[in-house]
Amino acid sequence: MPHSISAIAKTVLFTAFVPGTVAGIVPWWLRDGSAVASRGIQACMAIALIAVGVAIYLYTAFWGFAWIGGGTPAPVAPTKTLVVRGLHHYVRNPMYIGIGLIVAGQAWLFRSPVLARYLAFFALAVHLFVLFYEEPTLRKQFGEEYERYRASVPRWIPKIGR
Repeated sequence: MPHSISAIAKTVLFTAFVPGTVAGIVPWWLRDGSAVASRGIQACMAIALIAVGVAIYLYTAFWGFAWIGGGTPAPVAPTKTLVVRGLHHYVRNPMYIGIGLIVAGQAWLFRSPVLARYLAFFALAVHLFVLFYEEPTLRKQFGEEYERYRASVPRWIPKIGR
C-alpha cells in the first residue's frame, strides 16, 4: 500500500479547509438563525444523515485517497494510483456524495430552504467540476485503467450487488 504520513497530514489540512468550509462554515453561515430546528425523530434522522455523510467522507478521504492511493483529495496533490476499492467499487464519487449528505442533513435539521438551495448549487458545481476537470484529468493520468473503471462504475448512483 502506498500510504504515507505525509498524505494523511495533507488530507487533514485539505479536510479542514475545503470540506470544512463547504460542509461546515458556509452552511452554518447561511442557515437562517430564526429557523426552528427539527425535533424528535426528524432531528435524529437528519443527524444520522449528517453522520453517514461524515463517515463516507472520512473513509473515502483517509482510507481511499491517503492510505490506499498515496495522495489526497486535493487536485494539487492527487493519488498516485487509481482508487477503485472500498466505496469506489460502487460509485466513482463517494466523497462528494458524503459532503452532499452532510449539507442535506443540515438543511433537514434546520428546516432551511436556503441550505436546500445551497445543496442544489453544490451538486451542480461538483457535477460540472467532475465533468470538465476531474474526469479529463483522470483519463490523462490513468488512461485505459480509468476508462475501464469509468465504464463499469457509475458516477453518482451506487450500483449495489455488483
